[in-house]
Formats: sequence, C-alpha cells, structure tokens
Amino acid sequence: MTDLAIEYETHPKVTELIEWIQYCTEFVSLDFTEWDHPHVNGPGLYFAVVVDCAYGAYADPMGANQWPTDQCSSVFDSAFPETCQTVGREQDGGIVVAVDGMIEEQMVRFRDLGQQTADDVGEIHYQEWMGSRHMSAVETSVRPEVVTTITLSEETGRVSLFQDGTVDTVARSELGGSWRVE
Repeated sequence: MTDLAIEYETHPKVTELIEWIQYCTEFVSLDFTEWDHPHVNGPGLYFAVVVDCAYGAYADPMGANQWPTDQCSSVFDSAFPETCQTVGREQDGGIVVAVDGMIEEQMVRFRDLGQQTADDVGEIHYQEWMGSRHMSAVETSVRPEVVTTITLSEETGRVSLFQDGTVDTVARSELGGSWRVE
C-alpha cells in the first residue's frame, strides 16, 4: 500500500502559497515609508502555515485580535495584500494559514517549546537580531504540524521565512530586487 503522506515543504501548491505570503509581506514592508523615523514602529506580521488547524495544543487565542475573514478568508483572495497592511498595523499575534490557503479568524500566541529537547524537534538557529516574534517563529517552525512561519519586523521591516528551525531573512533595504519597478 502507498503512503499518502504529503511532503508539504516541497508541494508545488504549498510552495506557491508560501511565496505569495512572503511577497505580500514584502509589499507591506516596502509600502511603509517611515522605518527610519525614531520611535516609530511599522506594521508587524507573523504567519504560520500549518498542515492541520488543530493548533490548540501549541497556541492560545490573542483575545480580540482577529483576522477579518469576512473581508478576506483566503491568502488567494484579491483583498489579501491590503488586508495584510491593515492587520499589520492594527492587530497583534500569529496568523494561522492552512496549507489550502484558508486563514483562521482567531489570531494566536504560539507557545514556546518548553521542555522539549533538540532530539524532539530538531536544531534551532537563533540570530542576534531576533526579537520575541522572530524567536517564536523559529521555534514554531520546528513543530511537525507547521510547514513555515513568515514574519515582518515592526522595528526594521525585515522579512524572514522560517522552516525547520532555520531562517532565510532579507533586510528591508534588500527586498524586491531588480525585477521590481519602484
């Protein structure tokens, strides 16, 4: 009998989903023009792409912080980029996205790994620039139910993608590339 397990990290549709979230997160960073002003925080985002929306075992609700699913219920809705801008400025917490692109309404706080060891979850690579959102994202990325986490730093505009305890990060000044027309 064939194993029906799906390799979500390399599945083309999930890869497209992750790239779209990352692109929209970069859009929010590039659209905010006051990163260099002292004492000004920009928008912040924290996405977790999960294989199963039964995330209650490792996440707690963030009270009134909610994604407006009545306006945008899927990453692939046309309103997603603009909704990211609004949520990034007005809400706080992790945004849970299923591998099919559906967004959970309740935003959450992901629990730390607690007493789990490196043998339980794999190695985690912290970097000096990481604040609490990014440290949570790298820890959450090692959970077997989580494919990827993506963050936007509200202090610097840095966009980071976390998978299996490692990070691929791009400073705001390096976002986009030569293909993007300003």
